[in-house]
Amino acid sequence: MTENVTIGLVQMKCGEDIAQNTACTVEKIKEAAAKGAQIVCLQELFNAQYCGQQLDVTLYDTAEPVDCTMLAGMSELAKSLGIVLIVPFYEKAGRGLYFNSAAVYDADGRHLGTTRKNHIPHAPQYEEKYYFAPGNTGYPVYETRFGKIGIGICWDEWFPEVARILALKGAEILFYPSAIGSDHDNPELSLRPSWEKAISAHGISNGVFIAASNRVGRENAMTFYGGSFVSDPLGTVLQSLDAKEGILIQQIDLGQIDFARNLLQFLRDRRPETYGPLLELEAFSGMKK
Repeated sequence: MTENVTIGLVQMKCGEDIAQNTACTVEKIKEAAAKGAQIVCLQELFNAQYCGQQLDVTLYDTAEPVDCTMLAGMSELAKSLGIVLIVPFYEKAGRGLYFNSAAVYDADGRHLGTTRKNHIPHAPQYEEKYYFAPGNTGYPVYETRFGKIGIGICWDEWFPEVARILALKGAEILFYPSAIGSDHDNPELSLRPSWEKAISAHGISNGVFIAASNRVGRENAMTFYGGSFVSDPLGTVLQSLDAKEGILIQQIDLGQIDFARNLLQFLRDRRPETYGPLLELEAFSGMKK
């Protein structure tokens, strides 16, 4: 396992045709690999328009099991290109049971596992509780050919607890596939700067690299702002994309993790025995009735 790793993030807009979106994504994955990417991450729910804008029972029919033909094709693609591939998809785990998930394939095509989104938002145009059960896979870390990685899916990326757990379990790169854009109640507001700051700050607190991939473009009443980026263990954004389709290719040096953690000894100086209130929903008097 080398210290230098090249990350590829695919930032796309999605039309109504799932098969066409999938085919387009496959071509972008091949392009990323041709440009040197060793780990490629797609956006949340990569091949369909974002479902959370409305409540539509027919959209359950777009969910697929982890052994579906589409994911089998992604496994073969990872193997043929020799890349690690993170594929966020709408998972059908059983009759009437659905998750917002990300399947991880190693560079030999092996399915290393699936992360299911833990934090499920409920807000105008983000009606995800209708479509997804809360994840039950915990916070797995995957030891791939090119490094140890952890995944937080969209809303998960805002929670510092997720990043800390993944870092403590050995993750060196945190991948955050996303679908985030305009706010229904504040149409003039862009949360992109806050999004980038909040997530890159996890890199500082945990001494890890961050790679966030977002979708882009107009879908029904929402505009997704893109902004996919990679940041280093001191929170510096190494590269980001504008609000248009694109592929981000960024080489990183995992050895920088040692430097950052030796400089800022957050993991050494933790006091987990004092963190009991974090396990209580109403830990502080200001939150109690």
